[in-house]
Amino acid sequence: MTAPSTFGLSSEARNLHWLLSNLVEEVPGIQSVAVVSSDGLLLLSSDPGRNAEAKEALETKRSGPRGSAADLATIVSGIGSLTIGAAKLMDSGPVKHTMVAMEEGSLFVMSISDGSLLGVHGAADCDMSVVSYHMALFVGRAGHVLTPELRSELRKSFEDATAGSAR
Repeated sequence: MTAPSTFGLSSEARNLHWLLSNLVEEVPGIQSVAVVSSDGLLLLSSDPGRNAEAKEALETKRSGPRGSAADLATIVSGIGSLTIGAAKLMDSGPVKHTMVAMEEGSLFVMSISDGSLLGVHGAADCDMSVVSYHMALFVGRAGHVLTPELRSELRKSFEDATAGSAR
């Protein structure tokens, strides 16, 4: 996993980075993880260094998932918005989690707090119940610390790391 430096971050931000690293490293079949704010902005990712790789894949027209954190954040935000709208139309209460099973992979989206979402791209052979369980653990541990101040700090940290890798 490639992660931005946690130097200079608050202890809450470092803990969230650690929780995300732990999720990716300890759960078999997880390929990529993104934490997205309620307005669709990427806050935290398991693979911020792969954005350049995704751009190259797009330019060379390679098939298959590009794997970039930005792509995952966009998909997670869109699916989150769609399912929230569906729940409102069905008058069924708030959305807790969404799963999309595909032939060659899986996508999991789970609400964290205040509209923030955790998105996981899993391999085709991942154990969906294990991934969902560990996502729920992450949400339980991260939800209470994901305050507006921390979201702002994470967003700035991610933007700084992205700007630094583009140079």
